[in-house]
Amino acid sequence: MDAHELRETFLRFFEERGHRRLPGAPIVPPGDPTLLFTSAGMVQFKPYFLGQSKPPHSRLTTVQKCFRTSDIESVGDTSHLTFFEMLGNFSVGDYFKAEVIPWAWEFVTKVLKLDAGRLWPAVYLDDDESYELWRQAGVPEGRIRRYGEEHNYWFSGAVGPCGPCSEIYYDFGEQFCPSGEGCEPSHDCGRFLEIWNLVFMSFYCDGEKRTPLPSRNIDTGSGLERVASVLLFESPEWDRSRLPSVYDTELFRPIIAKIEELCGKRYGDNDATDRAMRIVAEHARAVTFLVGDERTPVVPSNEERGYVARRLLRRAVYFARRQLGIEQPVMTELAQVVIETMAESHPELERTRAFVLDILEPEERRFDETLSRGVELLDEVLSRQQPGERLCGADVFLLHDTYGFPIELTREIAAEHGFTVDEAGFEQEMERQRERARAHAGGAGEVAADALYASLAPEATLFLGYETLEAQSKVVALVSARPTSASGRAGRDVQAETKSGTGAGAQQAGVPAPLQIAEAPAEVEVFIAETPFYPEGGGQVGDRGEIAGPHGRLVVEDTRRVAERLIVHRGRVSEGRIAVGDEVTARVDPQHRADTMRNHTATHLLHAALRQVLGAHVRQAGSLVAPDHLRFDFTHTEAVTAEQLAEVESLVNEKVRQDLAVQTRTTSFDEALSGGALAFFGDKYGEEVRVVEVNSVVPRFSAELCGGTHCHHTGEIGMVVITGESSIGSGMRRIEALTGRGAEDYVRRQRRDVDEIARRLGAPRDALAAKVEALLAEADALRKRIEKMERSLASAPATGRLLESAESVDGVAVLAARVEATSVDALRYVADALRKEMASGVAVLAAEVEGAPQFIAIVSQDLLGRGVHAGKLVKLVASLAGGGGGGRPDMAQGGGKDAAKIDEALAAVPDAVRHMLGAGRG
Repeated sequence: MDAHELRETFLRFFEERGHRRLPGAPIVPPGDPTLLFTSAGMVQFKPYFLGQSKPPHSRLTTVQKCFRTSDIESVGDTSHLTFFEMLGNFSVGDYFKAEVIPWAWEFVTKVLKLDAGRLWPAVYLDDDESYELWRQAGVPEGRIRRYGEEHNYWFSGAVGPCGPCSEIYYDFGEQFCPSGEGCEPSHDCGRFLEIWNLVFMSFYCDGEKRTPLPSRNIDTGSGLERVASVLLFESPEWDRSRLPSVYDTELFRPIIAKIEELCGKRYGDNDATDRAMRIVAEHARAVTFLVGDERTPVVPSNEERGYVARRLLRRAVYFARRQLGIEQPVMTELAQVVIETMAESHPELERTRAFVLDILEPEERRFDETLSRGVELLDEVLSRQQPGERLCGADVFLLHDTYGFPIELTREIAAEHGFTVDEAGFEQEMERQRERARAHAGGAGEVAADALYASLAPEATLFLGYETLEAQSKVVALVSARPTSASGRAGRDVQAETKSGTGAGAQQAGVPAPLQIAEAPAEVEVFIAETPFYPEGGGQVGDRGEIAGPHGRLVVEDTRRVAERLIVHRGRVSEGRIAVGDEVTARVDPQHRADTMRNHTATHLLHAALRQVLGAHVRQAGSLVAPDHLRFDFTHTEAVTAEQLAEVESLVNEKVRQDLAVQTRTTSFDEALSGGALAFFGDKYGEEVRVVEVNSVVPRFSAELCGGTHCHHTGEIGMVVITGESSIGSGMRRIEALTGRGAEDYVRRQRRDVDEIARRLGAPRDALAAKVEALLAEADALRKRIEKMERSLASAPATGRLLESAESVDGVAVLAARVEATSVDALRYVADALRKEMASGVAVLAAEVEGAPQFIAIVSQDLLGRGVHAGKLVKLVASLAGGGGGGRPDMAQGGGKDAAKIDEALAAVPDAVRHMLGAGRG
């Protein structure tokens, strides 16, 4: 069966056993602070395993796109991948070992029809139940292995769900193990390949100890690419004397074939060439999926996920250029093949094709430029080395970190010049960078804090804010306010999902402490049973207001959702005290909420208008919805023109004037998408979703999945004014805008400024443009007249008078003079004229230009051999005025900061020349 059939067969198998098929999560995990990327099929189900959310069904099955950063440097061999697909079936408190082990065996032996004699299960050391279940399935005891935590205990990170696991390995045969007899699945020889992993997800690890989860769960993972390679090996066409790899399967063969076409070499003829082809093929596929993710596109940049995408692309381009000799653009060619190969199972790639190509082409072109600059810098580093020395690890890291220069290239060029690379020093610099990233991220602390919140407030917070701004409630829990990062929340830990390691030593920094009472002026986080406060989400800032109790009052400064189901109110006790158990009144600031609602509804209108004006490729990539302004980030590969911006703004305000109804409804996720609703920006959606529609009558102007608060009619927005449009990275644009009162204030300020300009120019508003054009033309004419006059002032008679003031220093004519010049160019005119008249001598001229001192030094040719250097002279003189300078031996220029020091600086010229002449004689 082909890969598409394999995916469908797996999903149908588990649907027939009571599982609900769900779409895979975005490749960027929404709502998980511990991960940069979705690295396993279970990532989106963590809240269900932790008991923080209720699953849509107790039995689930998915095919998940996964990405792991830990394997980037290993890609190039025949097994490692950064991007892969994981087949998965999951139980949340439903079935366990007795059901899932027989199902796994049935699927691989009856459905896939793999040779049962080649399958070796492995279990955790003391897991006698799993061992017996495999034996009952018909596996001989001699092929069932017991391993420790290194092989058969799976962790979802330093902090998170974990549990023992049982795996199925495929045995390709003794001929593929160099040691011959005695080989087993734990050996890293290539004979065995893990194709199935059953994780008995029963515990939670807080970084140190493990405690039972609310229920026993199952997390199955089976790598699509690995299973495909095994199916290829068992096919009659395959030569059993060759060990297959994922690159031999249909998932990679079209990509490899295109690379062969571009480089004129054949895969399989040369080990080094084969490795380069695998790197280029794998990274091209991975980058295509990263950039082409419809909900959360990852665009190459120097930040977090974008840096990973850029690193992959550059590594691929480097090997294409240096190892395969492909000089033409390669990434767009290969992306086309990836899309054509994978679109049947991943139709979003076809929809994002144009965007992917628009991103990859300029990114590859820019790296070609970076490659050249990096080589120049490396040549400079090599020139400082003594023969046989190692390149300093810090220099190698600079090339890697600043210029995106792969260490492989640094190593290769160094070897050509007889040098080696300080690999250990480079790794130390890399580890320091990782430590800085981990210190900044704090993802483990975020998860530990969520666990504390969940234990203090076992019931989900009931949100009432769609219906009311005030509600009676009860304080459920109080904790100390924890410090936030510069971005307002903990960052993301770059660790990947792993099945080995205990996760000990997880960072616990930033975990709050429980309280019973908080007195003024304490800063605290408060949980109440029900709340009208909207928690930050979907780009919308959290509500502000107050919580008033019988003994005190809390000013709520921010509201957020934590631990999936809880709403936390962060603020300051302004008077008295707040205690757990208090009956309180929660009041949202109505103006803060109304202003925020106007901006949120406006972002939906902007999104729809941008898609109409620029095209359906526009996707929301981020937003900030605050009470005083809004910011909307979107995918687009070029600057939005002034005409397009005006059209977008006009369309949005037309919809505002039409006072269209803004309606909300709840439906299933699948029904919402099939009905045309948009779901972007990595928001996390449950089975039931909320759809916000502007003009619910078909054709709707806008329909998006959104949990935010909105106006009831577009007319409440008042007006939308776009205040800016800019680039925030490759393929990403940002619009900033104002609505309501903010828009009115902005227009009023603009009008006031225009009136003031009109008054000062003495022209009516409608004639301002013409008046400014006339003034600019007049200024240009005056500038030309001034330049002409300055040239005439630099004539021979004028310079002759300057030379008359020169003094003799050791027989050399030395002139240090202050002249009038309105620009640096004018000062140069005088210096050029002086040089023509001065047969022999040294001159330093100074002028005050726009409030700052400027200096020019000239030295006649006959004095250059006597030690006088114009560059060194002007550097010394300019330093006395708080500046610096330099240049050629015969002419140089400098500048300073303090114009009051010009005369003092010029007074130092004779002694400086005398010193240079003396040094020249010495």
